[in-house]
Amino acid sequence: MAEYGLGEVEMRFASLIWDKEPISSGELAKLSEKELGWKKSTTYTILKRLCAKEIFQNDKGTVTSLISYQEFQAKQSEKFVEEKFKGSLPSFVAAFCSRKKLSKDEIDQLRKIIEEESV
Repeated sequence: MAEYGLGEVEMRFASLIWDKEPISSGELAKLSEKELGWKKSTTYTILKRLCAKEIFQNDKGTVTSLISYQEFQAKQSEKFVEEKFKGSLPSFVAAFCSRKKLSKDEIDQLRKIIEEESV
């Protein structure tokens, strides 16, 4: 299984790719210089790292994602619940709700998600 953990800077770079894909590696380097202040070599180093993590691919100079932003967030959420709550989603929800009261709308949305996923 690939490791999907990203630091803050890698996440900003990944967001650029998700927002602009498919994007040529040359255009990505220009965008990274403009948005992040990076040199071309830095862009390619970080891109190579994210490709090794199987999040993106650089095929003949065209950069695309191997997983969507939503899939990435889901994997990050699963990892968080596994590490911090021993994999127990109910424990996570209980901890969350002990600090923030859910609105009726939020409860209804969660109920709908649970019902759809348990079919």
